[in-house]
Amino acid sequence: MKIIKIYKKWIVPSLLLVFINTGCKENTAYKEILNNPQLFHNSMKKLTDVIVYDIFSPPVASRVYMYPSVAAYTVVQKGNTELFNPIEQQINELKAIPDPTDENVNFNLAALHAFTEVGKDLIFSEDKMTAYQNNMYDSLTKAGLPNKVLVASKEYGEIVKNHILEWADKDMYKQTRTYPKYTILEEDKFWKPTPPDYMDGIEPHWNVMRTLVLDSAGQFPPKPPLAFDLTDDSEFKKQLLEVFEKGSGRNEEEKAIASFWDCNPYVSHHRGHAMFATKKITPGGHWIGITKIAATKSNSDFAETVNAYTNVSIALYDAFISCWDEKWRSLVVRPETLINQHIDEEWVPLLQTPPFPEYTSGHSVISRAAAITLTDLYGDNFEFLDTTELEYGLPARSFKSFIQASEEAAISRLYGGIHYMMAIEEGVNQGQKVGEFIVDNLQTKKEAPKVTAIE
Repeated sequence: MKIIKIYKKWIVPSLLLVFINTGCKENTAYKEILNNPQLFHNSMKKLTDVIVYDIFSPPVASRVYMYPSVAAYTVVQKGNTELFNPIEQQINELKAIPDPTDENVNFNLAALHAFTEVGKDLIFSEDKMTAYQNNMYDSLTKAGLPNKVLVASKEYGEIVKNHILEWADKDMYKQTRTYPKYTILEEDKFWKPTPPDYMDGIEPHWNVMRTLVLDSAGQFPPKPPLAFDLTDDSEFKKQLLEVFEKGSGRNEEEKAIASFWDCNPYVSHHRGHAMFATKKITPGGHWIGITKIAATKSNSDFAETVNAYTNVSIALYDAFISCWDEKWRSLVVRPETLINQHIDEEWVPLLQTPPFPEYTSGHSVISRAAAITLTDLYGDNFEFLDTTELEYGLPARSFKSFIQASEEAAISRLYGGIHYMMAIEEGVNQGQKVGEFIVDNLQTKKEAPKVTAIE
C-alpha cells in the first residue's frame, strides 16, 4: 500500500506536466499555410471566378487583374527588400508605398488582404470575395494565427489598398464610363456590329487609359492594315477568302485549337425565341492561368509567385491598351460582315465574333506580350501542360514554350473565322514589341550579386 501511494505521488504530477506542456504548445500551423504560394494561387483563382461571373470584357478584366496584383507586390517587396525592387519607381504615377510601423505585420497576410480588398473594389460581386476572405481568416485563426498578427497585417493591407485605389482612381477609367458610344460609319470598310446580338463596340476609348510601363497607348503602332479592296486579285480579298475557307475549322485539330483559345467572356446562344449565354474566361485570364501553371511547376515561393502574376498582369494591361488604340483608330471591318454581304449570307464563323474592330488581333498582341514576360521569368523552352480550360469542358493542350503557346493562340483566330492573317501577324509583332519593352524597363527582381573568382 505504501508503495502504491509513492507511485501515485510520482505519476500524477508527471502526467499533469505532460498535459500542460502539450496543451500549451504553440500552434504555428498558420506559418506554413501563409508561406505556401497555393494560398495566393487560390486568391487569384477566386478573382478569376468572379471576373467570369460578373462578365467583364477582356480589357476591363486586365485592369481587374492588374491593380490587386500590384497591391500584393508592393507589400511582399517590403518584406523582401533584398530580393525585389520597389515597383513604384518603375510604373507611371504610382507614389511611394508607406512602410509598415507595426512589427506584428505578416507581409504575406498583408499582401493577401491588400489583393482581395483592391479586387473587391473593382468587381460587382463583392460578397463572393468577402466570403472568401472570411473563410481564409477563420482557417488561419484556427491554425494558430495570433490576433495581433491578424489585426496588424489587415491594417497594413488596408493602408496599401487605399494607396493603390487612390492611384487607380486617376487612370481615366471612370471618365471613360461617361464617354459616348461608337457611332457606326456606313462605308463597307469600317467595323459594324456583328451577329447574333449586334452588340455595341466594347471600350472605344480604352486608348486614353493610363499606361503602366509604356509611355503611351500609341508607343508601338502596328503598320497600317491592307487597303480595303474587294477586287478579285487584291491582297485584301485573298485574306478575306482565306478566312471564308478556314474560318469554320477545316479539320478537328483546327477546331480544337480555335475552341481552346476562344476565351470569349460572353457567348450568346439562340434557340428559337429563347436565348441564353455561356460565360467563359477572358484571354488575359487564360494567361493568368498559365502563370499559375508555370509558377507551380517551378516551385516558386510566395513572393516569387506574386512577382510572376504582377509582371504578367502589367504586360496584359499595357498590351490591351496598345491593341485597343489601333483597333479603334483603323476600325477594320470583321470578316464575317463582308463574307455575309459579298460571298455567302448564310456563312457563320466557328467562333462568335467579339464586339470590337478587327485590326490588330487582341489575342495575338496580349498573348505574345504575356509569353515574352513569362519567358523572361521562367526561361525558354519551358514545357507545360495547359489545363486552364478544363473547367470549361476543353481538354488540356501541351506546349514546348510560352512562345509556342502564344503562336497557337494567334493562329486560332483564323481557324475561328474572326481575323484576317494581317491582324494576326501584325498583332504578334505588336505584342512582341510591347512585351520586350516591359521586360527591359520593369525590373522587379534584383539580380543576384556577381561572384568574382579568386585566383
